[in-house]
Amino acid sequence: MSELTDLYQEVILDHNRRPRNWGALPDATGKAEGYNPLCGDRLTLHVRIEADRIVGVSFEGSGCAISKASASLMTDAVKGRTLGEAFDLFDAVHLMLTTPIDRPIDESHVGKLAVLSGVREFPARVKCASLAWHTLKSALTNPAEVARTE
Repeated sequence: MSELTDLYQEVILDHNRRPRNWGALPDATGKAEGYNPLCGDRLTLHVRIEADRIVGVSFEGSGCAISKASASLMTDAVKGRTLGEAFDLFDAVHLMLTTPIDRPIDESHVGKLAVLSGVREFPARVKCASLAWHTLKSALTNPAEVARTE
């Protein structure tokens, strides 16, 4: 097993067991729902935005380890960022997750989120990893619509 695969598994398990930013956000200014019909993952994302910056973000819901870990990593990554920076990070993570496994990825735009690239070895699980990111985009652009991975 490669070092990246080992790290991928370790990080996924850690964030699944002890998700960061778990629970409702009492002073949220917005929220969005996410649903992955392939495996039944459900997610509610809460955001607090002040002056074009994400000052608070949390999530709750049920789903597989990859879905929960990705949401945990995502909330840590976007907290404190401007909306533009969050959208740029969404694009970079989406590109990373959807790049075929036989092609290299540019980790410079995703930082420690590169650990999620391990999901590319399991194409059916890419939607699990991307659910939180689609839900974030929905929370920032169209919170009335349920974000879906299909």
